[in-house]
Amino acid sequence: METATIPQPTFYLFKCEQSAPSGMSKPACVNEQTQDLYNYLTQGLMQKGIMGPVQAIRTACLGRCQFGPVMLVEPGHYMYCHLSKEKIDKIIDNHILNKEPVIEYLIPEQFWAEPISLGK
Repeated sequence: METATIPQPTFYLFKCEQSAPSGMSKPACVNEQTQDLYNYLTQGLMQKGIMGPVQAIRTACLGRCQFGPVMLVEPGHYMYCHLSKEKIDKIIDNHILNKEPVIEYLIPEQFWAEPISLGK
C-alpha cells in the first residue's frame, strides 16, 4: 500500500507574539498598537488564497525585541522588523508572491549576522 505524501509549505512566517509584562519597560513585539498584526497577516494570506502553501505561525520571543514587531520568513532566514500593516502587505506581495525580499524592511545586518555555530 502506498502512502500519500503531504507537501510542505513554500514559506513559513514566524510572527513574534511576545509581550512584555505590565509595567516593564522592555520593548515588545505585541502591545496595544500592534496586537492585531498576526490576524492582519493571516487575513491577508487568506484573501490572496495562499494560506496553506504559506504558513503563518505565532511564536514566542525571537530575540530582537528592540526591532519589534518582528517576523522571520523561512526559507532564507529573513528577519523583518518594525512591522506595520503596510509592511506586511508589501512583504506578502513582494517577498512571498514575487520571491523578492523587501530589503529596506530587513533587520540591520549587524544585528542579524551568520548563525551561531554549534561547535561540531
